[in-house]
Amino acid sequence: MKLTTAQRSPASDPDARAHPIDDSVSAYPAAMPPAAPLAMPTQRLDQVPPHRHKAAPIASPLMARLFVFGAALALTAFGTWQMYEVVALSQVTTLEWLLVILFAVNFSWIALAFGNAWLGFAATMVANWHRPPPPVALAVKTALLMPIYNEEPSRIIAALQAMLESLAATGEAAQFDAFILSDSTDPDIFIAEEQALLQLRARLGPGARVYYRHRAINSARKAGNIADFVEGWGAAYPQMIVLDADSLMEGPTLLAMARAMASDPDAGIIQTLPLIINRNTMFARLQQFAARVYGPLIATGLATWSGRDGNYWGHNAIIRTAAFAAYCGLPTLPGKAPFGGHVLSHDFVEAALIRRAGYSVTMLPHLGGSYEESPPSLIDIALRDRRWAQGNLQHMRIVRARGLAWPTRQHFITGIMAYLASPLWLAQLLIGVMLALQAHFIRPEYFAPGFPLYPTWPRFDPVRALHLFEMTMAVLLTPKLLGLVLGTFNNKVRRGAGGVIGLWASGLFEILLSALFSPIMMLIQTGSVMQILRGRDSGWNPQRRGDGTLELRDIIGRHRGHMALGLLTLGAGWLISPALVAWMSPTILGLLLAIPLSWASGQASIGLGLKRIGLLQTPEERRPPDVVQRANDLTPATTPPPPVLNALRVIHGDPLFAQQHEALLPQAQPRRRGDISADRALAIAKLTEATTIDEACAWLNRREITLILHDRALLALVARLA
Repeated sequence: MKLTTAQRSPASDPDARAHPIDDSVSAYPAAMPPAAPLAMPTQRLDQVPPHRHKAAPIASPLMARLFVFGAALALTAFGTWQMYEVVALSQVTTLEWLLVILFAVNFSWIALAFGNAWLGFAATMVANWHRPPPPVALAVKTALLMPIYNEEPSRIIAALQAMLESLAATGEAAQFDAFILSDSTDPDIFIAEEQALLQLRARLGPGARVYYRHRAINSARKAGNIADFVEGWGAAYPQMIVLDADSLMEGPTLLAMARAMASDPDAGIIQTLPLIINRNTMFARLQQFAARVYGPLIATGLATWSGRDGNYWGHNAIIRTAAFAAYCGLPTLPGKAPFGGHVLSHDFVEAALIRRAGYSVTMLPHLGGSYEESPPSLIDIALRDRRWAQGNLQHMRIVRARGLAWPTRQHFITGIMAYLASPLWLAQLLIGVMLALQAHFIRPEYFAPGFPLYPTWPRFDPVRALHLFEMTMAVLLTPKLLGLVLGTFNNKVRRGAGGVIGLWASGLFEILLSALFSPIMMLIQTGSVMQILRGRDSGWNPQRRGDGTLELRDIIGRHRGHMALGLLTLGAGWLISPALVAWMSPTILGLLLAIPLSWASGQASIGLGLKRIGLLQTPEERRPPDVVQRANDLTPATTPPPPVLNALRVIHGDPLFAQQHEALLPQAQPRRRGDISADRALAIAKLTEATTIDEACAWLNRREITLILHDRALLALVARLA
């Protein structure tokens, strides 16, 4: 249908509503269902909520916790004593005491992972993790939420369609409504999302319950996006499954999650273990293999000792909506970013708050059918890690909140240490080098003041040091070796990895490459921590999902300092002692190869070459699950034919789509007198002065265009342009 200029002319007052939408527009499906508000009050960290949920009593996994933390404590104590014995053959200096302390902190980190891995191994061998949730009839609605931010719409729509089709095959699709919650700031992507949504609705038919909401102002980022849904429509959905933009879940898995929540009135959050899929670059395939082979072991250990005090990773999980609304309204932290402002790593905090309120947070590590993707290159994961580092370090201000269970505080400490471990490891290496320099260049004081009878020889025990190094490597590698052992006895994993030889060859290759990447990530994360401590905010950038190829000059610019440090360490170490070079060889080699390793990490050709020779294969890659195959098949078909070059030109040049776009907009809220938006005033001035669409596109910036796309009155001004 074509609208005339007269039909779309603005009223004399630009603030007035545009012309009534044609009768045909009312036939378009609503963008969102009827409003069902649910209050979400902001929580206080210094006060326990007065009214908490009374959960049924259940035994805590005390023995599992004693095993994990007792083993970590015993190992750390033994390792620290051995390190003290290494340096205690002579009088222990200040630097040597610092070395012992840093070793104890760093060793405790890997000792905890060691205990968790053994617990996961034992639990996998003896526990019935594969027992499905009870097949209760679903009498409540579940919202399927997919928050997106400047993502490629075709990928989002393909994944959502595949999930809805898989859900329909279960016969329970009527109990699920899907929501695309867009926070995209690029107006062209915003319009492309709407086009893709309309195509999806057309393919699914008139009964499709797929809804779409775009926020003009994306306050509080993803946490604010979810909170906006809860406050607007949460009362209609007792349960909500939160996805990520790269999430993909099988219909039976979605149904099992909904049944598990419905059958347990004490459940607040139930988390699945997402496996990584669809990865082709070398670095992403390393992550994909590691997540598939080691991930279930680690997650099983975590689920065993956490019990009902588990954690939430922000996606591929189901949440009790009313409990989330009542107890998970995130406060704005005082002060400026990076430590103040909105909570970035909101998922840990939401799990802590809902657990504090008496609801359980549990994990189903062996449920299956839960998938995600990962960054394609080392630099891409470093960019994501920068944001995560800031969010996790923010938790230093939250970990002391009142009323938290001690396992919850441990989750916070684990997240914080995930990033503080890098500068602590670097400090330990630097002190080791300083001690070597001191021994080589500084003349020792053999006879201390006071005329002692015997000299003080600056010595250390090389044999004990070698044994301590071997023990450290064994503790560090045990989780991966146990994962490979479990994979060997798991038919699906073993066959999917190419048999026993293929599995272990891939595991050894992953261990080798991870050892080379580790010192590079150590320096990157150390730099991130230093930036955060200096007050630099990370911002919020969308994640690349496809190929990881970068310009070589960008890679050199990012890693030339790492390579230079490797050369400097090699030269200094060789002058001091070849033994020191041998001791630091994994670190030195990784830094020397930083540029070629980073380049290779994003190359799909290298990743696919490894696949052809049988390395780093996974079961989901050799035989993709139906929902994964369906999403991959749909992705090219859902790409809009011409790329959207300019949102205003699309709206101006396609009157039918303009009507559909207006039908998708929410009802405008009345403006308070005197509440003048500078951006809106500028947009009105530019649109009023412009005579053609070319002039309007040239004069308006992205923020103003986004505002126009949300305002029917301003859209009417666009329609009159030549």
